[in-house]
Order: sequence, then C-alpha cells, then structure tokens
Amino acid sequence: MTRRWNGWGDDGIVGKVPGGAISQLESLVGPGRPTPDATLADVVDTLPAGRLPDHPLVSAGAEDRIRHSRGQSLGDWVALRSASLGRVPDGVGRPSSSAEVRELLGYAGEVGATVVPYGGGTTVVGGLSPSDLGPPHGSDPPVLVVDLERLAGLRAFDPASGLASFGAGVTGPALESALKAHGRMLGHEPQSWEYSTLGGWVATRSSGQRSLGFGRIEALFAGGRLEAPAGTLDLPTYPASAAGPDLRQVVLGSEGRLGIVTEATVRTVPIPEYQRTLALFVPDWGRAMEILLELAGARLPLAMVRMSTQDETRTTLAMAGRRRRLGLAMRWVGLRGGGGDPCLLLLGLAGQTRIAEATAGLASKIVRHHGGVPAPDAFGRQWDAGRYLQPYLRNTLWEAGYAVDTLESATDWTRAPTLAAALVQTLNAGLDGENERAHAFAHLSHVYSSGTSIYVTYIFRRSPRPEGTYRRWLTLKTAASRTIVEHGGTISHQHGVGRDHAPYLAVEKGELGMAALRDLAARFDPDGLMDPEVLLGGTGRPVPAAESEGGT
Repeated sequence: MTRRWNGWGDDGIVGKVPGGAISQLESLVGPGRPTPDATLADVVDTLPAGRLPDHPLVSAGAEDRIRHSRGQSLGDWVALRSASLGRVPDGVGRPSSSAEVRELLGYAGEVGATVVPYGGGTTVVGGLSPSDLGPPHGSDPPVLVVDLERLAGLRAFDPASGLASFGAGVTGPALESALKAHGRMLGHEPQSWEYSTLGGWVATRSSGQRSLGFGRIEALFAGGRLEAPAGTLDLPTYPASAAGPDLRQVVLGSEGRLGIVTEATVRTVPIPEYQRTLALFVPDWGRAMEILLELAGARLPLAMVRMSTQDETRTTLAMAGRRRRLGLAMRWVGLRGGGGDPCLLLLGLAGQTRIAEATAGLASKIVRHHGGVPAPDAFGRQWDAGRYLQPYLRNTLWEAGYAVDTLESATDWTRAPTLAAALVQTLNAGLDGENERAHAFAHLSHVYSSGTSIYVTYIFRRSPRPEGTYRRWLTLKTAASRTIVEHGGTISHQHGVGRDHAPYLAVEKGELGMAALRDLAARFDPDGLMDPEVLLGGTGRPVPAAESEGGT
C-alpha cells in the first residue's frame, strides 16, 4: 500500500460509511453533490519546473514535489483535489544526518530558498502549504522542503533511566516497535500516530489520546538537537535543572520557524501489564460535566478521559453503523432514570493490574453516582480497534459530496461549557448566508485539574466548484476561531498554529510576547530562511474570489 497523495492514509484502506449514516447526513445538511477530483497526472501536467539548482540530496521530481506540497487541512484537500496548488516546493531534500541538514541549510542560503521542514505531512493547520489557490510562483523565492524520513531509528537507549534517543523522522509505529524490544513504550498517541513523527510532535507541542496518563509531548521530551540557520542547539537531558529558562520550551511548539529538530530524546515507561478502555453512558450533558469535574478533582491515575456530547454520541455511532446499539443504550439509560439521550464517556486505563482495576472501580463509582451506566465491553474494544481508522471516513464522505473538518481549543472549567456550546452554535449557523447547513458536534478529549480541551467536528456539503467549498470552509473556520478567542480559549490545544491559526496567536501571547517570539526567530534564523508564514506570519490563508454562479 502507498500513501494517498490527496487525502488521508494508505490507498488500500477505505472508510466504510453505512447507508443509514448517509441518509442521516442528507437530513442534517442536505444531499451530497460529489464532483470529480483531479488526478495526480492532472496535477503533474500543471506543475511548473522547479527553480533550484541541482544538489545530490535534493529531488526535483514532479510527483515528489506534489506529495510534499500540502498537509491534511481541508484547505489543503481542496487545493490538491482541484489541481489548484498555487505555489509548490521546487525540490525535496532528504538528509540522513544532522550534518546533511546543515548542508541543506547552507545550500538554501546560497540559492535564496525558503526552507520547510517535513515530518509525516499530517498537519491540519496549514503548516506546509505555501499558499492556496494563488499564483504558481510570481517573484517568491524557491521553496526547499526538507523531508526527515531518513533521519529515523533508535540511536541510543539507557535501561537505567529509560531515556531513548531517536532520529526526529521516526513515526509512531516504528518508535513503539523499537521500544517494545526493550520492554518500554512512550505512549504518545495522537490520532495521526501512524504517520506523524517524533520531531513533528515536538515542533507542534502535540497531545496524545492517552496524555492524561503518559503525558503531553512537553513532559516526554527530555532533550535533543535543533539545527538552525544560525547554528546548532544541543539540549541536554537533565532530569531537572534550575539553570535559567528551559530552552527545550523554546523548541517545543516552534513549528520549524527556528530550525529543524533532528534528534529527540524521550522519557519512556515500562509497557503496562494492563491496558483497557471502558465505555459508559451518562444521561445528559449537565451530569456529564459534573462527572468530569469530580474525576478531575479526584486525580485518579487514568490514562484518558473523553466525554462526547449527546449530538456527537448519536452522530458517531450512526457513522459507525451502530444505530441499533445506540437505541438500546438510550432505552437502557432511560430505564435507569436518565433522559434516554446519553453522552458516551470513555475512560482509558494503563498500568499495573491491581492499580488499574482499583482505578476503574473508583471512576465507575463516580459515574454511577451521577446516574451513568456501563456500556457493553464491546464499545471500548471497538473504539480501541478503530481509533486510527476514523480519519479515513473523511475520504469516503468527500467522495459522497461532503466535507469534514475538525478544530479544537482548551479553556478552564468555568468557560468550557459556554465555549463548547458557542462553537457548535457558530458552526451550525455559519453557512446560513449561503442558504447552506453545517452539522457540528463536540467532545471533551483531555481533562486537566483546571480545565479541559474541546474538540469539534463539523460537516457540510461540498460546492460544485472548489472555490465554493474552500470559501465555505474558510467561513466556518474563521467564525469558529473568532469564537474561540472571544470566549477565552486557546487557539490550539494540540494541532499547532501553522498558517491557519497565526492571525489569532497575538490574542494569546500579547504584544510583548509576540515581540519576544520574533526576536527568537531573528536570533535562530537571521536571514529568514525558515518559512516565515508559519507561526508568526499572522496573515492566514487567502480568501479566494467569490464564484460568479449562484446557488453553489
């Protein structure tokens, strides 16, 4: 199998959407209107020649450049599937060492190229795309993508400390496979785990699905190396230090703006003897929030706490073809005194069997106290089995005429209910001006003592023309981003900033904070080689011209 060039995952895996789910979507947003996608050959035919001089580490092949031109945001999909790529990389470099990364940075400086680091290509915030639906090149400098796939593998492992050093291009499965041979694991599992890389996790300050138990990447990242245009930054792996500000925090979340992470050392743990996901149904959203607050306050050693709203519970189970099970669950919760329209709660357990089972008992007691009831064991097992298959539904729904995107935030407990409701309301009404409907639903994916993250999925009909689909997406994305900052949420809890969130970063960092970030960029990258639009660009994606036809 090979990676799909214009969508998610491997070509050989097809997300299955039951017919009943399509009927439900038709009732929610209207009948899908699929239109043909451009083929890879179509895009190759439109590609201008690369503008970089030859270099032994750099490929100028047309397909290679196309495959490295975009990530996985909906804006990226529209560009790829409509053959409207605008600017594309002029070459793809593949270094196999930190020294070769330095060589490529020197080469880029000599030829005046902009450098874009590339890990797994899974960014959903425009972290790779030079522009959308714009002119091919104009007077812009050439673009060199630096793909880190050859900078992978386990470099060193210390059994006493559990520290493991990897090349930054290692993917989630390869990393865990290497650690398993030593009886260890990292446990960092974003939904992009199969394709995203360790360096990408560090550069975007990512969060895994079980980060409550294993830690976000900032807790796991012990040290490493950054190759910047201005030089090399080595980050020692002290267990703790009071020697001034922690420069690891400068690298975490830097998104390639300061340089390229080439090596990372992480803190690993023994493979847990017990791992399980429990599913429970909660009668309503009010009691769901009460449960989450109590679980957060109890500080139980849970690996994951994830609560879906009633809308998301109904929608996701219908998409998975489990409408009959949902009906049974609703009746069961109703018989137990609930309203018959439950929220789905997932609890992740990992650790020693005795402790994990005791934790499960205490957590279940809290849930039962608020009227929740256990779901059949199959719910938890099936979620575990399918958690990395869910993104494939985006491909299938696109082909049925629907566009799917996600966004997320985090805020304190006081603001969380209002922000979650406001986001869903904003998205549901976001296309009213076009006489179109969107359907949004949410879950709280990560629970902290002081607050929670909010993860929203939204679906809308594709336009017959790509410009219309792009405009609908940008309208919804912009409205939701403004809602987030107006309600005191972070513009990104786990996806990073890229281009799509850059216009809102100053609200969170403030004038002095943004000035400090720009000063850091100037110190690490004095000549502006690293992609200047990511993180600090602040302009976001361009809005395409309005369509001349009505009713699209």
